[in-house]
Amino acid sequence: MNADGMNADDVTIRRILQDTGDTWAVVGLSGNRSRAAYGVAEVLQRFGKRVVPVHPKAETVHGEQGYASLADIPFPVDVVDVFVNSELAGAVADEAVAVGAKAVWFQLGVVDRDAYRRTRAAGLDMVMDRCPAIEIPRLGARA
Repeated sequence: MNADGMNADDVTIRRILQDTGDTWAVVGLSGNRSRAAYGVAEVLQRFGKRVVPVHPKAETVHGEQGYASLADIPFPVDVVDVFVNSELAGAVADEAVAVGAKAVWFQLGVVDRDAYRRTRAAGLDMVMDRCPAIEIPRLGARA
């Protein structure tokens, strides 16, 4: 559990990383190498995940075609990794539920308790205020 009492326990984190599927939509991922999303997406790829960039520019990043929104992705997505600010993150979590994702991951600094409750109530796993690039080595997770 993280400080606000919302779910970020190791069991859920490990389940999302290892058992939830390998297609990760990374919302906020663009070709800007200085942004955190760019480096985290690289780590996810090294861990065996297919990274799907979601950004208004719909750029190809790390060799993967980008899409302007989750709804534009023409195939199923397992995990939605959210790099937008907390004010926008709740709408992204709702979109993740609407497109049939299995889990939502809010990055470090991204917190929306109401979105967390809605997403969990819809049956999805969710983690807030954590980074998979930190959790993968910390848990000794494997693809």
